[in-house]
Amino acid sequence: MPISDSVTAKNPSLGTQNLTLGYGSKIICEALDVTIPSGKLTVIVGPNGCGKSTLLKSLCRLLKPKQGHVMLNGEQIQRMPSKEIAKLLGFLPQSSSTPERVSVAELVARGRYAHQGLFSQWSPEDEQAVKQAMRITRVEEFAELSVDALSGGQRQRVWIAMLLAQKTPILMLDEPTTYLDISHQLELLELFKKLNQQRGNTVVAVLHDLNQACRYADNLIVLSGGKIVAQGSPEELMTESLVKQVFGLDSLIVPDPVTGSPMIVPKAPWIPDVL
Repeated sequence: MPISDSVTAKNPSLGTQNLTLGYGSKIICEALDVTIPSGKLTVIVGPNGCGKSTLLKSLCRLLKPKQGHVMLNGEQIQRMPSKEIAKLLGFLPQSSSTPERVSVAELVARGRYAHQGLFSQWSPEDEQAVKQAMRITRVEEFAELSVDALSGGQRQRVWIAMLLAQKTPILMLDEPTTYLDISHQLELLELFKKLNQQRGNTVVAVLHDLNQACRYADNLIVLSGGKIVAQGSPEELMTESLVKQVFGLDSLIVPDPVTGSPMIVPKAPWIPDVL
């Protein structure tokens, strides 16, 4: 089903300049220069602990850089008002704390916070944004139910509806398929691909599954050891030598029989005899 209501404002630019990130005295990422292509779907991949989620949080101003800058629409994001950022950039974390006794409709409506002034009232535009977000994510039937009464997959769709109600040109997703079964994973990725293609959203996601990343991404950012190893299209980047270098895995790269995108077929790793 087509997703109408294209992003009205020109997609803002997003990137980093000499970005170093960490927690306390521990450095996670160092000297990152990243450009997020506007109007494209970018996926960040890499082994556990390489800094994928750390980079994403910094791009959303949830983590202050130790050095360098995140630039949003030509401005240093640390200097921008929170409401201004919330009109440009929406973030879906790995896991969200579900408030008690809040209905689905009420939670989705919270996505309109950035569009509310000090004295402004709920508008027809707000109502339309919430209804459209619930329709796209197919949670209309749960509107009056408490969010904490839903299954994990249903709750994830509600959080995504809140994100879509925010109506931002940039969507940031931290491992959005975690805890979902395979059919719901693909359904979710298809949704964000359609939002990118039909509404023009810039989408940035952290994914663990390399084959899903290659199937859905226009642009890949490959991290290893807190540094960018490669950046570009899956067709350009994904080679057997790259998979070996970054993931320590011997593999074959073949065309995905459905999409033609690169598909990684792992070879069995060597394991010593157990007897």
